[in-house]
Amino acid sequence: MTLSRSRVPVAVPPRGEALSRPELAVLDALDVDALHRTLADLLRVPSVTGSDAESDLLAALADRTARAGMDVDHWRLDLDDLAARPDFPGTEALRRESWGLVAATGDDTGPTVVLQGHVDVVPAGDPGRWTGDPWTPRAAGSRLYARGACDMKAGVAADLAVAEAVLASGVRLPGRLALHLVGGEEDGGLGAYATLARGHRGDACLITEPTSGTLTTAAGGALTFRLDVPGEPAHGSARWAGHSAIEHFTHLLAALRELEAERNASVDPLMAEYPVAHTISVGTAVAGDWASTVPDRLTATGRLGVRLDEDPAQARAALEDRLAEVCAGHPFLRSSPVRVSWPGGQFAPGRTPAGAPLRQAVTSAQRALAGTAPRERGVPYGSDLRLYAAEGVPTLHYGPGDVVHAHSYDEHVDLTELTAVTRVLAVATVRLLTAG
Repeated sequence: MTLSRSRVPVAVPPRGEALSRPELAVLDALDVDALHRTLADLLRVPSVTGSDAESDLLAALADRTARAGMDVDHWRLDLDDLAARPDFPGTEALRRESWGLVAATGDDTGPTVVLQGHVDVVPAGDPGRWTGDPWTPRAAGSRLYARGACDMKAGVAADLAVAEAVLASGVRLPGRLALHLVGGEEDGGLGAYATLARGHRGDACLITEPTSGTLTTAAGGALTFRLDVPGEPAHGSARWAGHSAIEHFTHLLAALRELEAERNASVDPLMAEYPVAHTISVGTAVAGDWASTVPDRLTATGRLGVRLDEDPAQARAALEDRLAEVCAGHPFLRSSPVRVSWPGGQFAPGRTPAGAPLRQAVTSAQRALAGTAPRERGVPYGSDLRLYAAEGVPTLHYGPGDVVHAHSYDEHVDLTELTAVTRVLAVATVRLLTAG
C-alpha cells in the first residue's frame, strides 16, 4: 500500500485571515505522511467494541504518547463500580476488561483543550461483502478502506497528529492539550463516562467524529429498548386456536410508526435536513421455537431516538404509554400486555452552548485555511458529546469522513479530507489554547 510521503505546504490564508506564528509553527510540524501511516496502523487492529483488541490498542497508544513526552494516565476501569452508578450510560457488548487513557501536554495553568476520539469499532460483518480484507487497509485513489476508517480511527489519527505537531513545533502554549482516547463508545459511552468519572475535564472538547467538515453542535439521543410480546401456542394446523406473538408484534410496530411520525412533526432547525430526525427502529426480532407451532412469544430490541433537549425519561414514557394504550385496546394484549425494558446503551441528547468559543475557533481556523466557513448542523445519533456537555464542558464534533460510510461494507475515508481537517484542528487547537 502506498500513501503520500510529503508534507503539505502551509496554505497562504485568504486576505484578512492571518495565521499567528505559533499556528504556522504547528502547521509546519504537522507530518502528513506520519498521519496517514498512523491511520493505516490503527486500522490493522480489529478493536471491536468489548474485545481484547480494544484494550490492546489503548495500551499501544498509551506507550506511544508516553514516548512522545506526554503525561499519561492509563488505568483499568472498575466495571462493576461504574455499572452500579445511577447515571451509568449502559453497555451492550460483553467485556472482560476495559481501560481509560488520557495523555496531556503543556501548561496546566492555562485552558485545557480536549481532543477526544474512540478507538472501538463495530464488527466487520460478512467478510465476503467487502472488496478486500476489512482489517487490512486498502488504498484506492485518495481513499483508504477498512473497518473503522471513517468511524472513527481517522479522527483518532488526527488527534494524535495534532498533539505530536504541537510537541514537535517547540512552541510553548499557555494551556494544556489533552487527548481523551476511549473505548466502549459504540455501545453506550463507557470510556468517556469513565474518563469523566476519574476527574478529567477540559475548557473545550473537540470530538473528531466524522462530520465531512461540518460543525456538529447538537446530537440527538438514542435509547435501546426491548419488547417481550406474548402469544398463545397452538398447532399450526389449528392456527385459529392460538394467538400469534408475531401478529401481535406487527400490530405494535404499526403503533410505533405512528408515534415516530408524531415525534418528528416538529424538529429543531439543526435536525431539519433529515427525512426522519429521531427514528424508532427495531433491530432484532426473535419468535417461536417450532415451525408448526403458533409462536407464544416474541422478543424484539430496537432504538428510540431522543429529541434535542428532551429528557430521556420523557422519551421512555412516550413509548411505554403508547404501547400500553395499544395493548389496552387489543382483545388478547389487554390481559397479557407487552413488557418494555431498557437494556444496553442509553444516549441522552446534547448540545453545544450558544456562546462557546470553540465554535468560533473552528470556524475561523477553517476560514483561514480553506476560505470557507463550516456549516452548522445536528446529528440524529447518540455520541459522547452529551457526556461532556452534561459535565459543563463545551463540546462539538468536527472530524474527517462522511458518517454515511460508517458501519458499512467497504467503509472508507478520503485522505485528502483527513489532511485538510487535521490542519484545521491544529489551528483551532492553538487558538483555543491561547485564548483569553
